[in-house]
Amino acid sequence: MLSVEQWAEIRRMANVEGLSGREIRRRTGVHRDTIRRALASPEPPSYGPRPKRPSKIDPFRGDIQELLEDDETLSGVRIREEIEKLGYEGGKTILDDYLREVRPRFATPRTYQRTRYRPGVLCQFDLCEPRTEIPVGWGQTRRGWIVTAELPYSRAFAGALIFSKEFCDIAWGMNRCLARLGALPGKLVWDREGAIHAGGGRPTDAFAAYCGQLSVGWIILGPGDAEAKGALERSHRFLHGNFEAGRRFANPLDFQLQLDGWCDKVNDRVHRTTKAVISERLAEERKLMRSLPERMPDVERRFVARVPPQPYLRVDRNDYSLDPRQVGRRVEVRVTQGEVSAVALDTGEVAARHDRAFAGGLTFTDPAHQCALEEMRGERTGARQPEVEIRSLDRYDALIPA
Repeated sequence: MLSVEQWAEIRRMANVEGLSGREIRRRTGVHRDTIRRALASPEPPSYGPRPKRPSKIDPFRGDIQELLEDDETLSGVRIREEIEKLGYEGGKTILDDYLREVRPRFATPRTYQRTRYRPGVLCQFDLCEPRTEIPVGWGQTRRGWIVTAELPYSRAFAGALIFSKEFCDIAWGMNRCLARLGALPGKLVWDREGAIHAGGGRPTDAFAAYCGQLSVGWIILGPGDAEAKGALERSHRFLHGNFEAGRRFANPLDFQLQLDGWCDKVNDRVHRTTKAVISERLAEERKLMRSLPERMPDVERRFVARVPPQPYLRVDRNDYSLDPRQVGRRVEVRVTQGEVSAVALDTGEVAARHDRAFAGGLTFTDPAHQCALEEMRGERTGARQPEVEIRSLDRYDALIPA
């Protein structure tokens, strides 16, 4: 087989040095017929690929294409099961290679266009799960989520740690993120999160009410349309690799404080895509956005309960004591990120106020509630000290002579 380099050298020897075919053969060791063909060919030698050997999949190509015409999303496993019924004895690899080549002919291609954002129009929201659980005290850790928000024009980023996907916690995270961003956008963008999406592209009543209180619109993305908020998806990868990597957290408050500091830092950098300082573009964007209301939407979790004979209230896997003097009465319970409280509906008396814990399996008893419980228990059982007559000491002196 004559290489291109040898072909060029033979032609140089003959046309430049004027060497004979015999001399070229002596110097190169190439057969005289090969030398003759090299001198006669003005094009360098080329060797095409070897003809392919017959494949075990060849007899079934038509059957595979018929299956893909019926359902372009049919998996390779199912296709293999169907053609094995027809006698296919090949392996998985050659089938996957063939499907990789032929499937695009039947699938509708998806294309994308570059998006340009106008300032102040959108704010993208999402949930990002930290890679490790968060320490919550009492030797426990707990799975958490970060409500993330990003203004796609300025690329300003904010995040808030929560421990459930209930709407009240997500709404608390949105309140905190909007407060960090410092203004209201025109619309809030969410994917089909359970607490946000009611089905069919419609919002849940709670999310619609939240947007109505802020007088903002909403956009709920279609299924599998994460690319519509690609700026925030890229920020999630940046958060995992730059914020979480190499950090340790003592508790949820420490996590949130470190997250806030990291957000301030990244918002002061020059963004790789926009080539501008994020905080400077955010200042421009705020001028076109509405100011935050004096009072953000109420996101407390509220419910009414009747104080049981064993005066404890179960909230988020923990038991919190109630005033035992309120047994049998109804109280309104309010649960925030930092506190669990209860107020009697008929009198307005405070029945409980505890700091909220995110660890689980704990019982919290207010010392005042414990004292009241012991006092009421003593009155109910009649366990009183007996009345004993105490005589004067002179009486004993008279009975016992000195």
